[in-house]
Amino acid sequence: MRVDGNVAGDDGNGRNGGSDSEISAAWARVKRRLRAELGEDVYASWFARLELEEVDGGTARLTVPTRFLKSWIESHYLDRVLTTFRAEVETIARIEVGVRGTGAPARPVAAPGAPRPSPTSGPLARLQASPQPTPVTVASVPEARPTEGGDLNGTPLDTRLTFASFVVGRSNALAHAAAERVARHEGEGALYNPLYLHAGVGLGKTHLLHGIGHAARESGRRVIYLTADRFMYGFVNALKTQNALAYKERLRGIDLLILDDVQFIQGKSIQAEFGHTINALIDAGRQVVVASDRPPTELEALDERVRSRLAGGLVVEIGTLDEALRVSILTARLQAVRTAHPTFEVSPTVAAYVARAITANGRDLEGAVNRLLAHATLTGTAVTMETAETAIRDLVKNREPKRIKIEDIQKLVASRYNVSRSDILSERRTAAVVKPRQIAMYLSKVLTLRSLPEIGRRFGGRDHTTVLHAVRKIEKQIGEDAVLGDEVELLKRMLQD
Repeated sequence: MRVDGNVAGDDGNGRNGGSDSEISAAWARVKRRLRAELGEDVYASWFARLELEEVDGGTARLTVPTRFLKSWIESHYLDRVLTTFRAEVETIARIEVGVRGTGAPARPVAAPGAPRPSPTSGPLARLQASPQPTPVTVASVPEARPTEGGDLNGTPLDTRLTFASFVVGRSNALAHAAAERVARHEGEGALYNPLYLHAGVGLGKTHLLHGIGHAARESGRRVIYLTADRFMYGFVNALKTQNALAYKERLRGIDLLILDDVQFIQGKSIQAEFGHTINALIDAGRQVVVASDRPPTELEALDERVRSRLAGGLVVEIGTLDEALRVSILTARLQAVRTAHPTFEVSPTVAAYVARAITANGRDLEGAVNRLLAHATLTGTAVTMETAETAIRDLVKNREPKRIKIEDIQKLVASRYNVSRSDILSERRTAAVVKPRQIAMYLSKVLTLRSLPEIGRRFGGRDHTTVLHAVRKIEKQIGEDAVLGDEVELLKRMLQD
């Protein structure tokens, strides 16, 4: 590091700017303060590789290893670095950030009150005009190029899961239309950004994500498809190998990010990086598509700002499969199997039975086809109604009522009546709490196999006679009050679905 100019002497205010070693010590204190003020995660991501190259007059020249890191620090943290540095060395009036080994021009920032240039355009003018950080320009990152196969080491796309093989019905038509529009968009910017699909297991959201990836790559766009666990593994591995910055640059230099099962993203630093990535891509006009098993407002593990950003695009729920759609999916699957097994036949009557019997999801329908095919090929006999019933018996069990927990009943009732679950379990006796508590006790009796004493224990240690009184009271009120009866019936359906 080099120290020139009047920094090495008295600064005119009675404070010595310091020698080379003193400036180095001051810079070390600056980095310690940044670490303490911003936290370990932010510091490790953006400042661990920031180095002081020289101090010339009132200008401190800092360097980083990549252009992306330079751009991010200039856009988000340059004023903070200047203020912190100036608190240690008052003669520092300006900060410049360059890229090590490239000779890239740096952008200076003057200290508050120090003379500044007054540009009318360019990055400095934008920085001076607004205190808000400017968006990250990921388009200029040179390292963000597809690797072999074009997936940037993402999760491989399944060649079977395309828009052509997706069966459209009433419950998924909107999601399919939005996915196709996003995948085939060729204009400037992005559509419905982010596109957020949510659905239960086996309803087609992953199929649509793969379809988006295939169609977008066919049009020459740079695409990366990641499951949540692949995203987490990639980030953690990059941290361990000290390649986190390269990983971030590569991830943010694409045209389309597809992320599946976002509800599984865990860890404070990984969630923060996910939020930074989403913001950087959207701000740069790049397309983001996300899928989950729940709407963004229910992703309680994620930061509220990230949930808000995800909810700010187009949020589409893929509904359960109606019978007509199940028949269509089953028919398409049977046709696909017959291309490899021409002698395999399933009568329309058997197919209709299977579609009626299996209501859970499309994966169970595919499992039913595999069972029927195994029976036909292994036994050499035709598929009859009797053999179909035997083959799919374990899948039909999905139609049995699910096991309902008392805790789930308490949470749902509390939400429905705008009280908290702790209120229901408390000793409070106000009318606003007593009614939902009694309804929850009633539902616990009729929807679970728990005894009255056990239900009482689950409701704050109450006596079984209290539960019995609540059950009898709600039963009587349901018979007298049609509105209450409808409310309780709705709660039952919501718990059983």
